[in-house]
Amino acid sequence: MKAVQIPAPSEMCVVEVAKPQIKSDEVLLQIKYVGFCGSDLNTFLGKNPMVKLPIVPGHEVGAVIAEIGENVPAGFEVGMSVTLNPYTNCGKCASCRNGRVNACEFNQTFGVQRDGAMLEYLALPWGKVIPAEGISPRDCALIEPMSVGFHAVDRAQVTDLDNVMVIGCGMIGMGAIVRASLRGATVIAVDIDDEKLALAKEYGAKYTINSKSENVHDKMREYTGGFGADVVVEAVGAPPTYVMAIDEVAFTGRVVCIGYAKSEVAFQTKYFVQKELNIMGSRNAMPSDFRAVINYFRNTKNDITRFISAVAKPETAKDAMEAWAADPGKVFRVLVEF
Repeated sequence: MKAVQIPAPSEMCVVEVAKPQIKSDEVLLQIKYVGFCGSDLNTFLGKNPMVKLPIVPGHEVGAVIAEIGENVPAGFEVGMSVTLNPYTNCGKCASCRNGRVNACEFNQTFGVQRDGAMLEYLALPWGKVIPAEGISPRDCALIEPMSVGFHAVDRAQVTDLDNVMVIGCGMIGMGAIVRASLRGATVIAVDIDDEKLALAKEYGAKYTINSKSENVHDKMREYTGGFGADVVVEAVGAPPTYVMAIDEVAFTGRVVCIGYAKSEVAFQTKYFVQKELNIMGSRNAMPSDFRAVINYFRNTKNDITRFISAVAKPETAKDAMEAWAADPGKVFRVLVEF
């Protein structure tokens, strides 16, 4: 069967691999769509230190069930639309003992620490398969990245009383915008791309700020009555946006960090103490976040397909990745269709 592989930096090709045989507690998925994540882009560019090449990328999956093992419980049916939980957890580390399996110390995410899902068939333990009846396999490939943004909002315990600043309106940031809006918060979206900001307004942001052309601090004071944001979600992963998050959060506010900064960040640490901030990381997503996104997809009147920037075939996946690398700020998600 076909699989997309990154054998070396700036290289991508289609290879033949064996079709898996399922065990009694597994489900065989026929992969229909897989999204390229930012981690896949960094792998392609040779900037992902967690990856050992060659590797099959992909952990944002839309699939249908092709076969069910004999010991799989009721609730799974051949032909059912599904996505998957692409993370592992050891059950023994501090995170797992505390019930936060999404942050397992020894997690192995598909396409990062182990071969991913960008291939025709994949066998998985049934507990990692997430039914999504009523949602197309194409849209199922958008569930995982949006769930990461949902999880960040849950970490911050956002309520309808909060002003929430989301820095970065990519797919994950958009998930945070949607979830915060669903909770009744006043959402302020920040990005450097006007098209993404316009879409953010459609999906729940009350205010938008173009940080390239507008004064972020002045706008934040205006939109929050001079207080600053009760919650800031950092969904970019760059030193300037990390500093912006600390600068713009209100006294006693919460800062949730999703993005990985690729270099050291210099902070005015007096703000940590002076503002008595809660600063927290947000990693991956919990099963409840996946369920919340699925519920949103089933009930929203918004056009989810607008988050799909392009659809490529395995043979043209490299071209799509190169186009994304050339203009990363314009892309939400590129899907590979099998």
